Amino acid sequence: MLKNKLIALVTLGSLITTIGLLFIFNSAKLGLTRAENWLSKQGGAEHTKYLFIMDNYTNSYLIVGSILFGIGLATIVGACYKILTSNETNE
Repeated sequence: MLKNKLIALVTLGSLITTIGLLFIFNSAKLGLTRAENWLSKQGGAEHTKYLFIMDNYTNSYLIVGSILFGIGLATIVGACYKILTSNETNE
């Protein structure tokens, strides 16, 4: 029973890690899209302000992706460690 829960935890960690990597690798595209939406809602803005907004949106996606990636890796490592140590005690 414990092993099944740990395998599910590894799967969840893998999913979170994958989502984090997607955010990291697509942060520029996602930030550009959000900045273009912001610009269309504003009806126009200065070039420097637009670049500032685009950079901030890109960085926010990069930060969220990094956090998700770190949480996912920590979950995978912790669950794998627990699986390995529980197997050694059962044998």
